[in-house]
Amino acid sequence: MESLIPFIRMLLQGCQIISAVLLIVLVLIHSPKGDGIGGMGGTAQIFSSQKGAEAALNKITAYTAGVFYVVSFVLGHYFGF
Repeated sequence: MESLIPFIRMLLQGCQIISAVLLIVLVLIHSPKGDGIGGMGGTAQIFSSQKGAEAALNKITAYTAGVFYVVSFVLGHYFGF
């Protein structure tokens, strides 16, 4: 069991790094004027409407922030980071 702890810590640190980078990218995609994905041209064609694209982006950002929060809490609480 002791040999598994460093692996779990590295796995959590990897998840934290990936979620942090993804969170930065997702926040930068958001537009302060409400244009958001609609201002990027063809990417909005994936969704049925601009509001649908913004809603999906908001949901993905919220889930990514939740993952980052939980992983950061676990690393800080159990591994002392």
